[in-house]
Amino acid sequence: MQRRAVFIVLLAGLLLGHSNSIAGTSQEEEQNRTGLARAVIGAKASLAQGLATVTRKGKPLSARFEIEDGRLQISVYRVKDGQFSEVILDPDTAAIDEVDPITSGNDYTVAQNRSAALTSAKRSLSEAVGGALRGYPGFHAVSVVPTLKNGHPVAEIAVTNGNVWKTVTEKLN
Repeated sequence: MQRRAVFIVLLAGLLLGHSNSIAGTSQEEEQNRTGLARAVIGAKASLAQGLATVTRKGKPLSARFEIEDGRLQISVYRVKDGQFSEVILDPDTAAIDEVDPITSGNDYTVAQNRSAALTSAKRSLSEAVGGALRGYPGFHAVSVVPTLKNGHPVAEIAVTNGNVWKTVTEKLN
């Protein structure tokens, strides 16, 4: 009986420790999300401007604001002449900072899937972002990702006003 009580106490301690780490992760994720929202709202360039910049130099496959090494940037996956790349843009000017080829690994698979989702799309990602924002005045687009739903291309757009986050789905055909 004593062993069983010790086992239960140990198990409860492990579970409690695990739930605290989960709660810590959720709190950390919430802080990151809040920081990202503030940064996006303070950016001079919009996600749509980033997409427009990349459109002049290829076809955007997805786009998002992200904080990398403590610095806000716009990251756009694109395809140009059959080659995938990640284009990093300045969040204040939407100018291209760097272009990194995507030739293998998970990023390559993601780029292929996003490209395939856009194959039958009749609307651009920029149009989808504009449509999403029309329904949410005062919100800012944080990311846009194409996918297939029931065989039809759609774009999932994350938007925020700093306090509230929404995911808006826009049809692309």
